[in-house]
Amino acid sequence: MHPSEAIKGSVSDKLKGKRIILGLTGGIACVECVKLARQLIRHGAEVITVMSKEACRILPPMAMEFATGNKVITELTGMVEHVSYDADLMLIAPCTANTISKIALGIADNPVTTFAIAAKKILIAPSMHLSMYKNEILQENIEKCKSRGIEFIPPKIEENKAKMANVDRIVADVIRVIRGDKKGKKVLIIGGATYEAIDDVRGITNWSSGRMARALAKEAYERGADVTLWTSFESFEYVKSKKFRSVNDIVKLIEEEKEKYDVVINCAAISDFVVEKKEGKISSGKEIELKLRPAPRINPLLKKIAKKIIAFKLEEKEENVVEKAKELLAKDGIEYVIGNTVESMGSEEAKIWIVGKEGVIKESHSKKENIAKEIIDLI
Repeated sequence: MHPSEAIKGSVSDKLKGKRIILGLTGGIACVECVKLARQLIRHGAEVITVMSKEACRILPPMAMEFATGNKVITELTGMVEHVSYDADLMLIAPCTANTISKIALGIADNPVTTFAIAAKKILIAPSMHLSMYKNEILQENIEKCKSRGIEFIPPKIEENKAKMANVDRIVADVIRVIRGDKKGKKVLIIGGATYEAIDDVRGITNWSSGRMARALAKEAYERGADVTLWTSFESFEYVKSKKFRSVNDIVKLIEEEKEKYDVVINCAAISDFVVEKKEGKISSGKEIELKLRPAPRINPLLKKIAKKIIAFKLEEKEENVVEKAKELLAKDGIEYVIGNTVESMGSEEAKIWIVGKEGVIKESHSKKENIAKEIIDLI
C-alpha cells in the first residue's frame, strides 16, 4: 500500500471518490504543493499531478509522486484525455500570469495548459509579483476565464506580491466548487460569547468557545453559500465577518444591515442581562452591588434581515430541552430551534435536538463539525 492510502479520508470524506488534477506551473509556491496534495487526499480525493517544465525546475516530480501515489505527468502524451475524462476538477496552484493568459486564449503548449483545454471544471490559485497581477491585460484575461466558468481563489496581497492562497483556503475552495449544493444562498451566522462591561476593565461573559459557529461557517462556505459571520472571535480569512462584543453591538449590526439573508443561524451565547456600567475602574477591596436589566431579545429583531431563522436554545437539564425549544419556536415565530445542553459549551462535541414546527426532526450526538452539516442541511 502506498503511504498516501494510509491518510486517505483521515480528516473527512468530503472529497471521497473525487478525482482532482493538480496543475503546477513555474512559481516558488510549488513548494507548498506536497502539503496541498496530501491535504486533499486527507479529505478523500485522488490527486493526479501535472507539471510544466518550469515547475519541475522548482519542485522535483518525484516529490509529488510520493505525495499522491500517482505518476506525475510532465510531458504531452495520450494520458491527457485518459486522465481528464473522469476528473471532477482541475486545480492549478500555483498559476502564473503566463499560464492564465494562455488559458484565456486557448493555447495548449505544455501539459498544464493542454489539460486545461480538456478540463470540465477549473479552479485557479494565482501566484506572481503584484505588478504582474495588477497588469491591465492580465486582469482582462482573468475576466475572460471567469466568463467561461473558470473560478479563481484570490491571492494574498503582501510584501509587494500576489502570493498563492494558503493551503487551508485552497482546500476549502476545492470542496466548495465540488460540493456547491447551497450555491446562491445568503447565510448569516452569529456566534461566540457576548461581554457586558461592569466598569472600564471588568465584565460579565460566558464559556462559549465559538466552535459551533466556526463549524457552521466552514460547512456553509464549503457547500457554496455566500456566508457572513458575526462573531466575538477571529474568523476565517475567506469568510466575510464583523465583530461584536456586547448584546447592544449585535443590535446595532442588525439595525445597520442592508442585506437580506435567506437564513440567519443564531448560535451565539448572548447574555440575558445587561449591566448598568460604572464609569472608570471600581475600587477593589469592598463589596459592590451590580444592577442587571433584561437584554434586548435578538431573534425577533433578526426578522428584519432574515427570510428564515435557526436559533439555539441552551438548557441545563436534558429533559427540559425539547419543551423549551418548542416554547422558543412558538414565542419567536421562527423556523427551527436547535436544543442543546450546557455540556456542549467549550466542547468538541454536542448533543442536539433539531425542533421544527412539526416537532422533533432529529436528535444527534456527535462532533460539532458533523452537527454543522445536519444544520446546514436545513437550508
